[in-house]
Amino acid sequence: MTKLINALIAEHRACDDEFALAEKAVADQEWTKAAELCRHFVQSMECHLRHEEEVLFPAFEERTGMTSGPTRVMRMEHEDMRQLFHDMEESIKNKDREGYLGQSETLLILMQQHNMKEENILYPMVQNALRADQDNILAKIKSIAV
Repeated sequence: MTKLINALIAEHRACDDEFALAEKAVADQEWTKAAELCRHFVQSMECHLRHEEEVLFPAFEERTGMTSGPTRVMRMEHEDMRQLFHDMEESIKNKDREGYLGQSETLLILMQQHNMKEENILYPMVQNALRADQDNILAKIKSIAV
C-alpha cells in the first residue's frame, strides 16, 4: 500500500481509538471528561472527512469521471455520521448516558461498515487511479488544519 492509503487508514484507527475513549467516559458518567473526549473525537473525524471530501474524492472523481459511484455513497454516510456526532454531543450536554450509548452504538456500526467499504473498495480504486499523484494528494491532505 502507498503512503497515502496508509495515512488514511491510520486516521481511521486513530479516530476509532478516540471514539472508544469518549464512549468509556460517558459509560462511567464522567461528563466533563466525556465532553472533552467527544469534542476531540468529532474534531478528528471532521478533519478526516475533510481530507476525503475536499482532496481525495475530487481528485478521484476528476481522474475517473465517477461522480455518482462510491464517493457519492461515502459523502452520504459522512452526513449520517455528522448527525450522530451532533446527537451524541447533545446527549453529553444533557447527561443522557443511555441516549449517548445508543447513538454511539449506531455510529460504531456505521463507521465499521463505512471504513470497510473505503479500505477494501474505494481506497484500492483510488490507489490505481491516482498512482502518479499520490504524493501531491498526501501533501494537500496534510495541509488541511485540524
